[in-house]
Amino acid sequence: MSITVKDVEHVAALARLELGKEEKEKFAEQLSAILNYAEQLGKLDTDDVEPTSHAMPLVNVMREDAVKPSLGVDKVLLNAPDEEDGQFKVPAVLE
Repeated sequence: MSITVKDVEHVAALARLELGKEEKEKFAEQLSAILNYAEQLGKLDTDDVEPTSHAMPLVNVMREDAVKPSLGVDKVLLNAPDEEDGQFKVPAVLE
């Protein structure tokens, strides 16, 4: 399949792009080359290739969850700018 200059002009109009004559010819040639390559890929025998969702296998890189004791309320509130009744106290955002 080949892309014509008219096809490039149509796509450029849809994208609201102004292209010069040389650019239109260059893009027509480049887009035709891309489609020709895609046609070659379509001719490959992929009957024995298992479908996958990713080209490379994915591996979870996060560490395993481990139960650890949490900080006590007193220690947590040491860095609080203000606290009241064992909770963080913040300025009101609603009236």
